[in-house]
Amino acid sequence: MARAIRSSTLETRSARLRLPVSVKPTFVRVAKGLGLGYRRNKSGGVWVMRVADGKRSSWVRTIGAADDFAEADGGDVLDFWQAQDKVRSLARPDRAGTAEPITVAQALDAYEADLKTRGADIANVQRIRAHMTNGVANKLITLLTPRELRGWRDGLIERMSPASVNRTGFALKAALNLAARQDERVISRRAWQEGLALIPNATNDRNVILADNVIRDLVAEAYNNSRKFGLFVEVAAATGARPSQIMRLEVRDLQDGVEPRLMMPVSRKGKGKKAKAHYPVPISADLAERLAVPDRPANAPLLTRPNDKPWKRSNQSYPFARVARACGQDPAEVTMYALRHSSIVRQLLAGVPVRIVAAGHDTSIAMIERNYSRYITDHADALVRGAMLDLTVRNKPKLAVIG
Repeated sequence: MARAIRSSTLETRSARLRLPVSVKPTFVRVAKGLGLGYRRNKSGGVWVMRVADGKRSSWVRTIGAADDFAEADGGDVLDFWQAQDKVRSLARPDRAGTAEPITVAQALDAYEADLKTRGADIANVQRIRAHMTNGVANKLITLLTPRELRGWRDGLIERMSPASVNRTGFALKAALNLAARQDERVISRRAWQEGLALIPNATNDRNVILADNVIRDLVAEAYNNSRKFGLFVEVAAATGARPSQIMRLEVRDLQDGVEPRLMMPVSRKGKGKKAKAHYPVPISADLAERLAVPDRPANAPLLTRPNDKPWKRSNQSYPFARVARACGQDPAEVTMYALRHSSIVRQLLAGVPVRIVAAGHDTSIAMIERNYSRYITDHADALVRGAMLDLTVRNKPKLAVIG
């Protein structure tokens, strides 16, 4: 264990408060190339660490508040001895050299690059960045605390549903875990395991289920917007696929024979690389005829925007909100995903086995059971009743009449 360094200037609260307010920290040497500094502010001082390798390569970073006006807790507020321990744990030159630990923002960059390499969806990273604060983004991952991450997570509840908060927090944890696996100085993941813990009872997001006549109205109104947007919405309603999958359809993915179908690209959700790149989804002959695009390259997008450019992730949100509003629906509730939820429930209630419903919507049986268990139960009740043993007595014996 490293020997603790004594300092009459920084060791006690009263000694530190005798120092002048300054932007320049007062440093003590903790180890070779490693210094602990204190910077006095008007509202209380902060601890900083300095790491140098003797080759003009160094970095300085604030590591926490000093216990000038608050009791030390070993996390956000540190006394002199705790600050020394923090400096040593963050530097650990024996394992990771003198390179500065990465920030949360840099961890997100690395996670996005990893997702691209694996061919996975980067939308979750983009969602995190849209709601990330500068304070958390610029923090070294080794300095994160459960309190500040919990505060960030709870702040999201005002802007999205609890289930969406859980998905966003889960993605941030994945980014931080990746960074931790690549830096031996990260000896604890407690900050994000506790700070980004799942909000309980939030697994069922707003799975809006629409009646068939409402879906027909939405599709018709989408065609009123433009033929190309109408096709996009009709494909979403007919297949139950995610918008991110539909936008990746190519001309060759349409198989318009006697039994037409679309070879739908698999989603980029989940871990690892999926065994299949596409899965078949039956469609009507009418829809196949509308989708047929003569004289176009096989690898060209099957569906394009009104300006003939490929669809992008955010292109459908605003026009669909206008369509929903025109049909008397609340755009905050009825989104494009309502067509997916409705497709899944329609098949469940029609008696399609859960396994086939899951395969046809590129999801798992577990997810179907978790999010649509109510409809599975309704369907199961009908099936069980149809197989009940009939014990009705057909020819009841007549009772003797005693007169």
